[in-house]
Amino acid sequence: MIRIEIDGCSYDVQDGNNLLSACLSLGLDLPYFCWHPALGSAGACRQCAVIQYKDAEDQRGRLVMACMTPVADKMRVSIDAEPVRQFRSDNIELLMTNHPHDCPVCEEGGECHLQDMTVMTGHTSRRYRGLKRTHNNQNLGPFINHEMNRCIACYRCVRFYDDYAGGHDLQVFGVHNNVYFGRFEDGALESEFSGNLVEVCPTGVFTDKTFSAHYARKWDLQTAPSVCAHCGLGCNTAPGERYGTLRRVINRYHGEVNGYFLCDRGRFGYGFVNSPKRIRKSQFNGQDITIDEAESHFRNLLKAGKAAIGIGSPRASLEANFALRMLVGEENFFLGLDDTEHTLLNAIVELMRHGGIHSPSLREVEQADAVLILGEDVTHSAPRLALSLRQAARNASFDLASTLHLLPWQDAAVRNLESRTQSPVFIASICATRLDDVAANTYRGSPEDIARLGFAVAHCLDESAPAPAALGDAEQALASIIANSLKRAKRPLIVSGTSCSSLDVIQAAYNVAKALPATDKQLTFTVPECNSLGLAIMGGASLQQAFERIGSGLADSVIILENDLYRRVPEQQADRFLESAAHVVVIDSLENKTAAQAELLLPAATFAESEGTLVNNEGRGQRYFPVYPAAEPVRGSWQWLTSVMDDARWRHHDALTAACANAFSDLAAIIQTAPGADYTVQGSKIPRQPHRYSGRTAMHADIKVGEPGQPHDTETPFAFSMEGDTGHVPPALLPVIWAPGWNSNQAINKFQQQTGSHLRGGDPGVRLLEASGALPWFGDIPPSFRPEQGRWRVMPLPHIFGSEELSLQSPAIAERLPAFCVMLNPVDAETLKVDSGDHVEISSLLGISILTIPIRIKLTLPQGLLGITAGLPAFQSMKAWAKVTIKKANQEGRL
Repeated sequence: MIRIEIDGCSYDVQDGNNLLSACLSLGLDLPYFCWHPALGSAGACRQCAVIQYKDAEDQRGRLVMACMTPVADKMRVSIDAEPVRQFRSDNIELLMTNHPHDCPVCEEGGECHLQDMTVMTGHTSRRYRGLKRTHNNQNLGPFINHEMNRCIACYRCVRFYDDYAGGHDLQVFGVHNNVYFGRFEDGALESEFSGNLVEVCPTGVFTDKTFSAHYARKWDLQTAPSVCAHCGLGCNTAPGERYGTLRRVINRYHGEVNGYFLCDRGRFGYGFVNSPKRIRKSQFNGQDITIDEAESHFRNLLKAGKAAIGIGSPRASLEANFALRMLVGEENFFLGLDDTEHTLLNAIVELMRHGGIHSPSLREVEQADAVLILGEDVTHSAPRLALSLRQAARNASFDLASTLHLLPWQDAAVRNLESRTQSPVFIASICATRLDDVAANTYRGSPEDIARLGFAVAHCLDESAPAPAALGDAEQALASIIANSLKRAKRPLIVSGTSCSSLDVIQAAYNVAKALPATDKQLTFTVPECNSLGLAIMGGASLQQAFERIGSGLADSVIILENDLYRRVPEQQADRFLESAAHVVVIDSLENKTAAQAELLLPAATFAESEGTLVNNEGRGQRYFPVYPAAEPVRGSWQWLTSVMDDARWRHHDALTAACANAFSDLAAIIQTAPGADYTVQGSKIPRQPHRYSGRTAMHADIKVGEPGQPHDTETPFAFSMEGDTGHVPPALLPVIWAPGWNSNQAINKFQQQTGSHLRGGDPGVRLLEASGALPWFGDIPPSFRPEQGRWRVMPLPHIFGSEELSLQSPAIAERLPAFCVMLNPVDAETLKVDSGDHVEISSLLGISILTIPIRIKLTLPQGLLGITAGLPAFQSMKAWAKVTIKKANQEGRL
């Protein structure tokens, strides 16, 4: 810490920061546009000017830009001196000469950083009467609106999109006072992180197109802290509701997980909540029934016939899964995962419990100085992790910058060094990935060959690790290169996961991590769904064992919790199971094939209407809360399950959470993820509605003139109200980011220990699994993959906009679905005498009906593999590793 003087007051600040960051960390108000904590300093807007004095005798000082000025011990500066205040006022007036001043119709209005900063500098009237520069706007796809005339040329958009996120199709065109930020031509922005432009842009140039379809002002949105439901990383979100519909999702800052940014699936995938496919009424044998009738039928079905089994879900909360387990009994609870996923998740949990290697947060991932990715296309299987890995590739340039006395926030200077050095990133995957541009070396192969490369790297690092037999010279040389880079690293990171559906790949990743000599080594796994790890920690039998239980006659009824079995197993197998069960109860929020076969169908609340705890891939338990009350008869899954329990105490969510914590040692800390329902601030619950919330008395005027009472929430610390305090609550309960003078999301600096650092009071969530002990080497190394003549192996490949069940029902995401096709290696295509666009007939060796599908030639896909997009409904009958035969459509005979 060093001491500086600002306007006659002394402050202790962190050494190495720039002056703007230091001032904001102290809670001082200093306007800025181009600077961003995650993007560093550009010095483009000239808005953060201050006066710096040479010494105590200097009374005049000199004008400097705070974002470009390092703090130094005994520094003297002034924020409020009249000359600098006048400079900032004049500067913003010049910036605004071409701005349309269209705040009343601008979607950014009310949460606009430009509005906040103009008010802060005192620019409240216009003197410019000349012609304004005007631009044509572009169609940037289903996610983003473009209104270029509002631009003030802060360059944040291209600095995030190109420099930080690795995009290539958003550029800056023009020069001087006539610059244009957009694409070379109209078209959807290609980056999977384009939605962050909405929050990065300090004006209304880039706005949320999905929000535009049902727009409301920020101050009219009801919000609550939430967790993304679309992958296993547990990014924190802030959903907003108005008139009973979910209107948008924005980033909720978390210092250890997502930081300032979300992926596009997490931001725009919320459309399923408002989908016409939502299940909104209880049904018995296809007929609508009341809540009381639904509970009565539920109780009767539990008592009828033999025992009932319960099938859990990796997209349901811990509490909902635990309630089902309590209802049917531990021996009758099944995880709802197919055998392969069940095996992989159990292996990952075992490695995280007893492997002795730390599982990092996304913030820790960004500190890695060497990375090996085994078997994952991370951009598609865990998108926000890919963004962190892209930052990790920069660490070598930061190290070089430090030797040249450049500070990390001096962004342009540091990025000039990136062409000279990058931290080594090695990617071994089935085919090309979106991170290949930062990779030092890449390898393409089947899951067996990827695993063999991993085992070889481990052996190069530690000769006691088992080595694969008959490894090719090229693979051996690559293994040696990777091992040497990892060996030199101080903070090496190994990344793997479930995408390859291969236990060998996961075990190889552990061997590599175990063999690393560094003490600060890390191993992280991607998991497919928001509570995959939590479900695996809870434990239970596989889906196949559930089928056997019903088939053996030991049970004849089944309760299926938020799980479409047709996404887990082949259609014929799911049909046989559901037909053989005497009674089928389905609790879910969306229509699907499983729900269509339910005898009793119960409508479940989504993440936006219910509460619960999820466990992310690093083992962090986090709580999400309902944004608005579910409309009856929709209920939280846990409420349906506890409503038919004899013991009424389980009908309170806090009691269910406590019981779950007591039942599993690994989950004991989940009661610490957030305060309980009895938490208040000065005797009042926390308001979900901001203090400017308007129109409440008119919301139901078309139904009844008298204002209805606000709903009472007995399950959470929140109220469906605007009355109460949000300024002094724990970060896990922070519903909205706002501070006096700071209406935009830039107000987060008022809630951080240091700008860009952890939240005051600690980042939300609790780590549940900490590495301990060590496991022996894994030595069951698979033989190399050999293509079979006339047969191909199915390899599902994850896709950010096609593989996740819930986001598929979002209209905006549906517009970005990948092309419906299968992918083939060029040599295989030549064998079949087909080209891209031709149709082929695919026949499963298991007797599944023939599919006729167009093909696309994939240059990097290994021979003998048939690539399909994981999760697309058309491919649900084609499971990983299944063998198929292919022939050109309308061609007789089988190749």
